[in-house]
Parts: sequence; C-alpha cells; structure tokens
Amino acid sequence: MPDGVSRFSGVAGDYDAVRPRPPADLLALISQWAGTARPDVVDLGAGTGLSAVAWAGRARQVTAVEPSDGMRRLAERRIAGVDAGAGTRFAVAAATAEDTGLPDGCADVVTASQAMHWFDPGRALPEIARLLRPGGVLAAYDCDWPPWTDWETAAAWENVVSRVEAEQARRGISEAHQGKDYLGRLQRSGLFRHCAEIAVHGRDQGDADRLVRLALSAITNAADFLADGATEDELGLTALRETATRRLGEPLIWWWTYRVRLAVR
Repeated sequence: MPDGVSRFSGVAGDYDAVRPRPPADLLALISQWAGTARPDVVDLGAGTGLSAVAWAGRARQVTAVEPSDGMRRLAERRIAGVDAGAGTRFAVAAATAEDTGLPDGCADVVTASQAMHWFDPGRALPEIARLLRPGGVLAAYDCDWPPWTDWETAAAWENVVSRVEAEQARRGISEAHQGKDYLGRLQRSGLFRHCAEIAVHGRDQGDADRLVRLALSAITNAADFLADGATEDELGLTALRETATRRLGEPLIWWWTYRVRLAVR
C-alpha cells in the first residue's frame, strides 16, 4: 500500500481541480479558538495549497508543509498568485508532519486538511505540540464524501465505495492510513489541555464530470485498481457517471460537511 506521499504522486492536477476549498466560517472558527484575528499558521500536508491560500488576508503568516514534490510545486504556483495586498506572508517547506524543521512555538494555529490520517501520530502529535504556542490550536479537519446533492447520486457513490472495498478485500490489501479517530488520539496523547470535535458546513457547485473525478481522487484505491486492470463497470463508476449525468444535468449546489477536531495546547 502507498504512503501519504506516493498515494498522491502524479495526481496533483486532478486533486486540485475537484477538491473543495475550506469555507470562510471554518477559518473564522479556528481563529476564534486560537484567540487571535491574524494567526501565524502552519498547514501540514498542505497538498496543492488549497488549505494554505484560504488564509490569505486572514493570517499574518502561513507556512505550507508538503513532502510530495508534485503537490508542492502546485502549491508554490498557487501561492505565487496570491494578491500581495492580502497582507499575508507565505512560505512552502519540503518536509513532513513528523519532522517539519520549523522552530519551537512558531504557530498560533496548526492545520491538517484531509491529511492527518496519513501522519504517524506517535511522531506527528509531539511535533505539532512543539510548534504551537501556549493556547495555540491544532485544527484537523476533513469533509465528508460525497458532497450532498441528491439521494440517487449519494447511493451510487456508496455503491462505488462498497465495490472498491470488496476489491480491496479480494486482493488482501489492508488500510493504507491510520483511520480518523483523531479526537481519541488527541485526548490520549496528553499533549493538549482541551479537545473537541464539531461540524462546520460549506457549499460550492459542480457537475457530473467533477463528481466522478472526485470519486477517483477521494475513494482510496479506486484509481489504482483501474490502472491495474479493473473496469469502471466492476467498480460501479459507470453507474455513478450515468446517475450523476442524469441528476446533475445542470451544476447543482454541493453541500459539504466538515468534521473539525480542535485541540488546544
């Protein structure tokens, strides 16, 4: 099974095109918990920079930490295009969440967007605690898959998940990542004075093509199985495409739920 770096090697462009941007309410919540309107932010597993540049005009400084070369190059291009008038300084670091190389107490906020399940918690959590100033906040957040548009498309997506999981079991493949019991791990670590999990909502819109590409990006192993000889029919992707084309003939609003795990240093 691939690790968090090789999992996304070569797919940065598709990842960037189909994934949602963090909603403004999410960033406002994190800043409020950190007790500062202009935080210094370290974004771990920053990917193509979607979660980092969302802080433009909201943070004093943002450091995007990303180990994957392809993802990091896209992040650097995205950051280069940020309006200089936003008043936020950006930096990009070729490093991991377990060993950032950043100084002690450099952050009011550490974020991990759709990324923390790829980290080694035994090493990453002490590193995050080291980066945070007293009262600083870790915000590890993920959006639920799929975005909510209608019940038929949701059912077709769930069918793809079931078929991919069955193919994974048939091939004897175990889970590639740590799972998403973030809150329990944070509480058990003893590194944070208070931990909580809440939900924040956002929305954008998309069509059938984006939804199918999102499935290939978000459902672990779907794209790998296709590349290794499985067919779209076998994985349920044909049915997902047909259902989405019928139900999303015109781009509809996509309703997103973000699950946010907050931990105060």
